[in-house]
Amino acid sequence: MAKMELRELGNTGLKLSSVGFGASPLGSVFGPVSDEVAIATVAQAFRRGINFFDTSPYYGGTLSEKVLGKALKASGIPRNEYIVSTKCGRYKEGFDFSADRVTRSIDESLARLQLDYVDILQCHDIEFGSLDQIINETIPALQKLKQTGKIRFIGITGLPLEIFTYVLDRVPPGTVDVILSYCHYGINDSALEDLLPYLKSKGVGVISASPLAMGLLTENGPPEWHPASNELKAACQAAAVFCKEKGKNISKLAMQYSLSNKDISSVLVGMNSVQQVEENVAAATELATVGKDEETLLEVEEILKPVKNQTWPSGIQS
Repeated sequence: MAKMELRELGNTGLKLSSVGFGASPLGSVFGPVSDEVAIATVAQAFRRGINFFDTSPYYGGTLSEKVLGKALKASGIPRNEYIVSTKCGRYKEGFDFSADRVTRSIDESLARLQLDYVDILQCHDIEFGSLDQIINETIPALQKLKQTGKIRFIGITGLPLEIFTYVLDRVPPGTVDVILSYCHYGINDSALEDLLPYLKSKGVGVISASPLAMGLLTENGPPEWHPASNELKAACQAAAVFCKEKGKNISKLAMQYSLSNKDISSVLVGMNSVQQVEENVAAATELATVGKDEETLLEVEEILKPVKNQTWPSGIQS
């Protein structure tokens, strides 16, 4: 069985599996997931070489953290063999990036996850707070948490790419260890690529989430609430139909496209079943051994060319 590729995360010394386990579905945000299924899914992910698990107190109103914690404990995996990232600042009740709230937040998260520490704590969707508060209050509070050993590394997440440069240009070098960007490195939108040299120069690790653009690059199409324009939805649907007619799967193609860039340490994808784990691992294994389907990819890129890098208002689901 081919082992999952591990990639270094910036200057952290962490080595993340190229496919990361997005645990938001464990919070039953896309339909109910039983504890038994969650435990089996997490165990299978680890067995197949996935060592990076990402969650947030926001997902499922804390349920994702609780279920992930239960699944990791049940798996019996030694703590030093997996990497856990959670977030702070965004909750079911709303946003609160104050030093007091994020300090309490990590203790609550650790209790739910049944862990003594998390590897990465990220400020969640910072575009909804004051970026100056993030710089002057939130990140200094996280640095104190780092000293206590409750967190090992500090990250920031969000949709608009300009938030990352705004913060990183205003904090001391080495303060922020990692950024998590979503929906900006896929076949329809690869705008994150332009930022990668800058992030590398800052020693910041890069995690990219939602390679399927929150459902746009799937045969079933996006959920009702998806904020993309009708033009973008129609183009992605046309691309999905084109792939299906060729006997190809647009989701696998999209996953392989995102995995191909080695400057991205891990591609996070939500999983809530053993089957989804197998599909994602198979896509990564095929990419490593056979390579991606360049011909179909070029044809799909041509279909999506008129809507390339067309984004949408942030804040729906990340």
